[in-house]
Amino acid sequence: MTHEFPVRVYYEDTDMAGIVYYANYLRYIERARSDWVRALGVDQNAMRANGVVFVVRRVEADYLMPAHFDDQLTVLTSTRAVTGVRLVMHQEVRRGADLLFRAEVTVVCVNDAGHPARLPANIRRQVR
Repeated sequence: MTHEFPVRVYYEDTDMAGIVYYANYLRYIERARSDWVRALGVDQNAMRANGVVFVVRRVEADYLMPAHFDDQLTVLTSTRAVTGVRLVMHQEVRRGADLLFRAEVTVVCVNDAGHPARLPANIRRQVR
């Protein structure tokens, strides 16, 4: 299952040349992951109330082509691997057929003390 999330590039996202500032791609993929989790029916506020939250453990990113002011982009998110404690996702930012950015993102759960916690079973089932 691949989740699609639309993103419009605003002036504030760009540098003086009108090109998207590199760190904003991380913001785009974070928004897409949050939207994907919400679309799965996962309530992250309820997770937090139960003492468990998602945190990004690792990001491997490739910047391939620039995006520009007012571009309409799509962030694609898909699951690569799911274990008891880890969720690995592949994310791409595209402008039409053009691949601009891609990343492998590893997410884990931690408890209130910041220690690793198992991914909730209902989430593991939904993302496989």
